[in-house]
Amino acid sequence: MKKPESIEDFYINRAINSQPLVFNLLRYDDCLRMDPQPYRRRDFYKVSFMRGRTLLHYGDQSLEVNGDALAIFSPDVPYTVDMPDGPAIGQYFIFKGAYLAEYFRRNIRELPLFAPGAHPVYELDATQATAIAQLFERMAQEFKSDYAYKDDLIRNCIIDILHYAMRMEPVAKRHLQTDASVRITGVFNELLDRQFPIENLSQQFELKSPADFAAQLGVHVNSLNRALRTTTGKSTSGLIAERLVTEATILLKHSEWNVAEIGFSLGFEDPAHFSHFIKKHTGQAPSGFRSVGVPA
Repeated sequence: MKKPESIEDFYINRAINSQPLVFNLLRYDDCLRMDPQPYRRRDFYKVSFMRGRTLLHYGDQSLEVNGDALAIFSPDVPYTVDMPDGPAIGQYFIFKGAYLAEYFRRNIRELPLFAPGAHPVYELDATQATAIAQLFERMAQEFKSDYAYKDDLIRNCIIDILHYAMRMEPVAKRHLQTDASVRITGVFNELLDRQFPIENLSQQFELKSPADFAAQLGVHVNSLNRALRTTTGKSTSGLIAERLVTEATILLKHSEWNVAEIGFSLGFEDPAHFSHFIKKHTGQAPSGFRSVGVPA
């Protein structure tokens, strides 16, 4: 299987004339290149409001949708969308998990929508389609506006859509049978999430390495890595680093701690090592995330 498509690749592969953003709202006909997209994971979430005939291949499922539908795609599961009758009418938005992380402190991976084996497509009746269309229209208006806090309003719409979808999912369908890899992944995510947010300097990120997590789970490091690659397509180290970058970005933007203190709270005893880590994963130094008036 191909490597996960990054949000930067997304813009290139569809010939979209825009700078890569951590959130974007598009119409299907905004994509200048309508060639079939490969079946692969992405490193971002995608929510599609589709009107027309669409074939969706998601994990081990292939689904045909006729009419109005809402599809919610997780970065953890490979997928592709095929439009056999030509471009569908509709809109979609994509966002990185970090876009909601600063606003919605609960990890969205915990939502039933993104549980392994969850049903990704929700067929809509006329009333439901109208409600979803109105939320997309609100997002479109805010996305084009110059309002300084428009991202907060857009995030509200995203969360409204996610909750709308969960209300359509019968509770009985949320009880999913899980195999060993899924169970290990669930406990790993719980252990990782439990360490955040870091709210004071006496609190530290303690489970730092794959070996630390494997010891807590009572499995070999190789078994943990294999389970996570099976369910997410990412290594243990990669998932830990991804979360550290998210939390570091939040602290750099919003806390009054200096860079060395933030690095130490995240398990980096050497400030230079922390700076190198942030630059490696984001392309900019920690100081680039500091708000005006916040000490470097």
